[in-house]
Amino acid sequence: MSNIIKLKRGLDIQLLGAADKTLTKLPMAARYAVVPSDYIGVTPKLLVKVGDVVKAGTPLFFDKNNPAVLFVSPVGGVVEAVNRGDKRKILEVVVTPATIQEYEQFEIKDLAKLSRQEVVNTLLNSGLWSMLIQRPFGVIANLSDLPKAIFVSSFDTAPLAADLNYVLEGELKNLQKGIDVLKKLTEGKVNLSLLAGKEGSFADLKGVEKHTFSGAHPAGNIGVQIHNIDPINKGEVVWTIDIQNLAIVGKLFSTGKVDMTKKIALTGSELKEPKYVSLITGAAIDSVITVNDCKQPNVRIVKGDALSGTTVCKEGYFAPYSNQITVIPEGDNYELFGWAMPRFQKFSVSRSYFSWLMPSKKYALDTNLNGGERPFILSGLYEKYLPMDIYPVYLIKAILANDIDKMENLGIYEVIEEDLALCEFVDPSKTEMQQILRDGITAMIKELS
Repeated sequence: MSNIIKLKRGLDIQLLGAADKTLTKLPMAARYAVVPSDYIGVTPKLLVKVGDVVKAGTPLFFDKNNPAVLFVSPVGGVVEAVNRGDKRKILEVVVTPATIQEYEQFEIKDLAKLSRQEVVNTLLNSGLWSMLIQRPFGVIANLSDLPKAIFVSSFDTAPLAADLNYVLEGELKNLQKGIDVLKKLTEGKVNLSLLAGKEGSFADLKGVEKHTFSGAHPAGNIGVQIHNIDPINKGEVVWTIDIQNLAIVGKLFSTGKVDMTKKIALTGSELKEPKYVSLITGAAIDSVITVNDCKQPNVRIVKGDALSGTTVCKEGYFAPYSNQITVIPEGDNYELFGWAMPRFQKFSVSRSYFSWLMPSKKYALDTNLNGGERPFILSGLYEKYLPMDIYPVYLIKAILANDIDKMENLGIYEVIEEDLALCEFVDPSKTEMQQILRDGITAMIKELS
């Protein structure tokens, strides 16, 4: 076993609503959708029209900027709608599932005999190329790049995150096949991160360089792991893939089918029964979480975790890169002179509240910011929680000043939104660091294109 990389900086936020390890297989949802905005930087061009019959794995649209990158239907059925927004921007391609599911059949070949280009073509034609995410910038992997390495994390430390050992129980063969596929895509190493003491069956995977981590969140972030294993320098490219999506890739090369079934954690203090469910990516949220599942009507539904997830309405759809849904209270209740109260029910990283006396207490935190945006305070606070050798405040200031050279020098190649989410949480200035970082990344992409 490899040496343990011990991360001393970070913070585990104790929230109520962890999922019980009971699995419910949900029935087919009334509708499924592929949402272009779930994929950063994609401009969709339709390949189908309303009324077309599709199978699971049938292409629905491609990326105008990268026409070879296809996005496919997660289920077989009929294209019900193409919902559009301003300037006819495609918001969703909605499919009504058939009673009996049919799949596009891709040829099953001996992986050992396939060339890299043949593997790439299979991933492109099946729509699973979009599972590969490139660093820097957190976008879909560029076809013209050869990554120096590929990284996979077998654990997640975000608040209420899914237990991936439980989620991927029985998927070892598909994961191994997925690893073998990744090895075809790079001349470098395929790196697998493990959680110390909870390696589980992931430790049995072959053909990977294993790295064991210990520490608080964000130890489970792939960006933090890359930084501590093999940092990204200017001009270098690495790829990453979510481990559940890796199993889906492995299943494709074993069965010839695109089966986007996943196990996800339904979490949060406002759910009556937090639990694990089995569903197909793209399922309508209102088929996963109903009014009866929530303790109250006024809740915030988040695709992902409470720190870095995305708010979604009940009419929305489950995203391809998420392994959980979080339901928390809306922050529309205000306290008169609340700042002067002991506030045992409120969490704080400082000793402003008396809750610091109860370090093991779990909280039902809401979306209230408890104040408006303020000027940056140069206190060194953020560096206490980010286990990376970068200076978040100076990076954010460089982005706001649109100083490309400083953005490069201060580490923008190494981070995406989730890496600064914890800094945003503890930030007394209430700055939207994640959005500012994404704006900076967009500026960098334009500068380098």
